[in-house]
Amino acid sequence: MSDAHKVALSEGRAQGAAVRAYVEGLEANRPKRGRKRTAETVKRQLEETISELASASGMNKLDLMQTRRDLERELENKDTGVDMEELEAAFIGVAAAYSARKGIEYATWREFGVSAATLKAAGVSRGTS
Repeated sequence: MSDAHKVALSEGRAQGAAVRAYVEGLEANRPKRGRKRTAETVKRQLEETISELASASGMNKLDLMQTRRDLERELENKDTGVDMEELEAAFIGVAAAYSARKGIEYATWREFGVSAATLKAAGVSRGTS
C-alpha cells in the first residue's frame, strides 16, 4: 500500500468520525414533542418513585424499580450533555470533502436536519454534492 493510499485512508477515517459524531449528536438532541423535561422534574419524579417503592409489592414493585432505573439514567444523560458547537466545528471542517467523496447532496443533509448555515460554513452548496 502506497503512502498516498495510507494518507487517503486516514483522512477518510477522520472525516467519517467527525461526520458520525455530528450526525449522532443531531439525532440525540433532536427536539421531542411535548413539554421539555428538566433535571428538576426528573429528580422530583425519581423521589416520588423511590417513595412509592418503599411500600410497593409484586408487579407494581417491579415496574417501579424499572422506572427508577430509567429516571436515574435520564438524569445522568442530562448531566453529560453533548457539546454540539465542538461537533459542528469538526463537521464544518470535513463536510465538503466528505460530501464529495460519498456523493451526499445538500438536500440530503438538509433533510437529515443539518442547518443551511452549517452547510454554508462548511462549503456545501446546493449545486455541489
